[in-house]
Amino acid sequence: MTEGGKPVPHAIIPKKTRENARKMRKEPTEAERRFWNAVRAHRLEGMGFRRQLPIAGYIVDYACASHMIIVELDGSQHADNQDYDAIRSARLEAYGWTILRFWNDDILHDLDNACRHILKTAGVMTP
Repeated sequence: MTEGGKPVPHAIIPKKTRENARKMRKEPTEAERRFWNAVRAHRLEGMGFRRQLPIAGYIVDYACASHMIIVELDGSQHADNQDYDAIRSARLEAYGWTILRFWNDDILHDLDNACRHILKTAGVMTP
């Protein structure tokens, strides 16, 4: 299987991790709900996003395979997990993904700017 024209490693995702991803899709935070509403169904300039997607042994918040962009929405718990996030990001970037991280407050208070940043990164919108 390929995403964005590049092969994606298929790692076994433990059942508990998949169940957690399913739960997270069913019980999104307010920031996740707002972001998903802005990007679902190709609403962001035709970019197709999937949520809680397994890639390379990790479950990512949102991914657009056609542009190889992963969007992570981080709450305050990520301030304590920066080492883990760095390792995770490095592995995903090694497979060609670009990881964009936004704090939940960024989405709640300035969703338009976050979307513009995604479009610029994807090359869909010029600076």
